[in-house]
Amino acid sequence: MSGSALQVLDADTARTVGRVCDAIVPGSARVRPEVYVDALLARMDEGTRGAAIAAFQKLSEGAVGDHVATQEFAWARALAIEAFYSDFVAPGVEAEGAWAEIDFSTPLATRLKKDWSYLGIGTGAAPEAG
Repeated sequence: MSGSALQVLDADTARTVGRVCDAIVPGSARVRPEVYVDALLARMDEGTRGAAIAAFQKLSEGAVGDHVATQEFAWARALAIEAFYSDFVAPGVEAEGAWAEIDFSTPLATRLKKDWSYLGIGTGAAPEAG
């Protein structure tokens, strides 16, 4: 998993998260949404984190569309959408984020410098718990 160190997911689970995110938000794999989801999971308590990971695992069983009416789908969908449409691109990945794809180019949006360090992304270390 070059480009970004994962905080809580192992490589296999990260691949599962990435595949599920891409199935829910086609094309999102190019920005490595699993890095963003991993950072969110790192800030959850152990029980909540385990439930979120279990949701992604459940959705990886068969076609994601088979799980649309489940709580697991709703949870993974929310995380997948946030990971992509927040305009996240994992450090070290050469790709355009969602904002370019959807032409979100208002004057204010074009001046934003996105900083994911509050999630421990791109800093080399997770921030101290507060």
